[in-house]
This record gives sequence, C-alpha cells and structure tokens, in this order.
Amino acid sequence: MSPEILFPMQLVLGYVVCLLCFCAYVLPRLRSMDRFEAHRAIATLHSFRFFGLVFILPGVVGPSLPAGFATFAAYGDFAAGVLAILALLTARIRPLFWTFVVAFNFVGATDILVDYYHAIQAGLPAVAGQLGAAYVIPVIYVPFLMITHVVALYWLVRPRPGAAQALTGDVAAA
Repeated sequence: MSPEILFPMQLVLGYVVCLLCFCAYVLPRLRSMDRFEAHRAIATLHSFRFFGLVFILPGVVGPSLPAGFATFAAYGDFAAGVLAILALLTARIRPLFWTFVVAFNFVGATDILVDYYHAIQAGLPAVAGQLGAAYVIPVIYVPFLMITHVVALYWLVRPRPGAAQALTGDVAAA
C-alpha cells in the first residue's frame, strides 16, 4: 500500500480508536468530576504538547519533512502546551485559570486544524515516513487532543446544569 493511502487510513483509524477509548473510559470519568476538575485533567493532558517541538528536531524527523508543516506544527503545539501549563499553574486563581483554559483549547484546536491544512498542502501523506519517531504524534496523540478540545470547548459554551435556576432564584425549588 502506498504512503498516500496508509497515512490517512492510520489517521482515520487513530480517531476511531481514540474516540472509542475516550467514550468508554475517559468521558465517564470526566463527567463524574466537577467542571473545574474535568478541565484541569484535560489541561494536564495538553501540557505535554511541548514535545511537538520534535517536528523541528533533526535526527528525530527526516530532513525531507516539509518545513511548511513542521515549523507551524511544532510552535503551535508548543504554544498550546505552554497555555495549558499556565492554566494548571493558575488553578487557584479561577478567573486566570478559565482564561487560560479557553486560550489553550482555542489555540490548540486551531493549531490542529491548520496543521491538517498545511500537511495536505505540503503533501505530507506521500512523505509521512519523514516523521520518523514522531509518526505516532499525528496518528495516536493528536486524535486524543482534538477529541478533548471538542469536549472542553463544548463544556465551556454550554450552560451548566442549574445555572438558569440560580439566575432566576429558583434554587430552593430545585
């Protein structure tokens, strides 16, 4: 099978397996936590995004890895990881924590989407072997990151249960 078929197939299968695993094991646990703790757990996962810098580390990736993909992917991951770390460091200052949670989820999700665009534009599937040891990042780690971004962003915009009752003063009736 050609790399142009193998890489996208593995990427899609990575999403399928990660979504199955996430729904079966991670999501029930996150739902059992309060909103703050769930977002803190997601931030912890994303705090490891600093290792996306391997996309620009000679010897880990091949010399023919498209620079248009590698540079943006490396620094986008790094930015999202630093924002996630800042969220964790500011957990005791809730307004700052929530600001960094929104920031790392927005920056991180945008980074992944733009990385997919750059990968397609640069013809990455044809030279996916140039990812070297970093091949596992887009195939296994990125699907978990994107799934958690979608869940986190959804939880950030949806109203919390009971929030409407608290605003109308019907808390005692609840």
